[in-house]
Amino acid sequence: MNKKVLVTVILFGSLTVSGIVSAQSVYPGQHQGKLKKETVAPLQAESFDLKDVRLLPSRFRDNMLRDSAWMTSIDVNRLLHSFRTNAGVFAGREGGYMTVKKLGGWESLDCELRGHTTGHMLSALGLMYAATGSEIFKLKGDSLVNGLEEVQNALKNGYLSAWPEELINRNIQGKGVWAPWYTMHKLFSGLIDQYLYADNKKALTIVTRMGDWAYNKLKPLSEETRKLMIRNEFGGINESFYNLYSITGDERYRWLAEYFYHNDVIDPLKELRDDLGTKHTNTFIPKVIAEARNYELTRNETSRKLSEFFWHTMIDHHTFAPGCSSDKEHYFDPKKLSQHLTGYTGETCCTYNMLKLSRHLFCWTGDSSIADYYERALYNHILGQQDPETGMVAYFLPLLSGSHKLYSTKENSFWCCVGSGFENHAKFGEAIYYHNNQGIYVNLFIPSQVTWKEKGLTIRQETEFPQEETTRFTLQAENPVRTTIYLRYPSWSKDVKVSVNGKKISVKQKPGSYIAVTREWKDGDQISATYPMQIKMETTPDNPDKAALLYGPLVLAGERGTEGMQAPAPFSNPAFYNDYYTYNFHVPAHLRTSLKLDKKHPERALQRVGSDLKFTTEQGDVIRPLYDLHRQRYVVYWDLQSEK
Repeated sequence: MNKKVLVTVILFGSLTVSGIVSAQSVYPGQHQGKLKKETVAPLQAESFDLKDVRLLPSRFRDNMLRDSAWMTSIDVNRLLHSFRTNAGVFAGREGGYMTVKKLGGWESLDCELRGHTTGHMLSALGLMYAATGSEIFKLKGDSLVNGLEEVQNALKNGYLSAWPEELINRNIQGKGVWAPWYTMHKLFSGLIDQYLYADNKKALTIVTRMGDWAYNKLKPLSEETRKLMIRNEFGGINESFYNLYSITGDERYRWLAEYFYHNDVIDPLKELRDDLGTKHTNTFIPKVIAEARNYELTRNETSRKLSEFFWHTMIDHHTFAPGCSSDKEHYFDPKKLSQHLTGYTGETCCTYNMLKLSRHLFCWTGDSSIADYYERALYNHILGQQDPETGMVAYFLPLLSGSHKLYSTKENSFWCCVGSGFENHAKFGEAIYYHNNQGIYVNLFIPSQVTWKEKGLTIRQETEFPQEETTRFTLQAENPVRTTIYLRYPSWSKDVKVSVNGKKISVKQKPGSYIAVTREWKDGDQISATYPMQIKMETTPDNPDKAALLYGPLVLAGERGTEGMQAPAPFSNPAFYNDYYTYNFHVPAHLRTSLKLDKKHPERALQRVGSDLKFTTEQGDVIRPLYDLHRQRYVVYWDLQSEK
């Protein structure tokens, strides 16, 4: 039996196992008994623990299975090799070249980001264990943690990394170095997640020792040195310190979180100013997530206001139709959006972090528009990031007409978006449902089952959405329970129909809200909700003749074949330096990007073919959801030609 099949069997065999894992990422409502500092901010909704949600068969679970196969195929000793080499605890013939196959790309022994993938892997294994209950993920996580403990003990002072502490010293001195605190953030987060997801208490011991090292390292430094140091990208290390403070109650870790407050970035947001310019997008978003955690732990209203202002600024002005942002990782003038439809749009880590920030804000507000954005980015970017044949993932979501998705390689990529990619496809269950004292929110129409222990209630959602417009819920109740089920009424739908036990109920709510169904629920009760979808278009703000087409929440893309795609396309070429960033798509000069339609009635230009989400036009175009376009060229933003 090959390794991929073995993993699939183990995973499928344990989908109903709850396990002993306690939680997932630090969102309000989770981690009962594991947090000494709970959320004090007022909340509209709370998250379920990931272990309380199980995915049912769907393309989301297919992605999760491919992700799990890739994760488990990477040997623990390979992930630990650079750590052991740095600490001097590895001994092997000829430096280990006969015993350990080295990881390449950003994990090479001479890359200053080495070790970041191990941090992401710790988080992803914890997520996967929570999402499935399968012991294979806990065992692998335990092995990584045990190896890191050995390394930390050898380094003696609590420091832990795959590279020497001298890189931190260089950063402190303002010398050139590639983002050491960014890499440390991944390790801190991974170890914290191992404790929260997989109940690994040794991971908590290791990460608190790392926190002690960081405090002793940074406490004596001057304010001038602090400002100099944090000019270098540091990811979300301050979020990790807030989370460590929440777990331990140790005020030193809160001090560390505040130490990484980046004045140049956050101060304009405090003044509600969009001062993003052409700055690096994904250095901004994690810093705002840290402010969101600060609000939850301290009720600092300034942190709340700037977090909400930033989110709305991003969604309203800096986001493309698929829910992604950035061009070559940077902001640009949103009034010139049509000029930035390049092959390097939509860094996946930006979307990963925007979804994290969205989860915090939804807990505060219960605002359905946040769930609308989450759905759009999840379906159009994250779900389609993964190559369905190999499980490899894309760094960017190219919006250049005629481009294609460019995937990582198993041995020689390990980009940041590969690391967050391990996590993305392990946690699809985390934002489907929320709850409060009044009831349960259904935010996403993904086949799944949620167990609400406090109410003795289990809800099973079965649907072929978005291929079909109807989703169905079956309730299992230990005893009759009176509560409310809040069915999201997406902004993209209208004339929604809802029935309970076959009887139609009146829907008085409008799109962009929640349909509240309150009653005493009994075992076996059923709900059906039908959400009609329509074709619409979204034009760019600077060019009304450049537009993307959507069907419901789905961005549609036109198939453009494989002409001119040169091997190793659609995969990155490890022989070139970070070629995802300079990749030549060799778009054929004659490739057609125009579409003739009536702007007032764009739906008339497309005809749906069969039950699949396949559309055709009179021009002969074949148009599908963007998440379905793999290993070929596509067009997302069309040059419109009005019908006369």
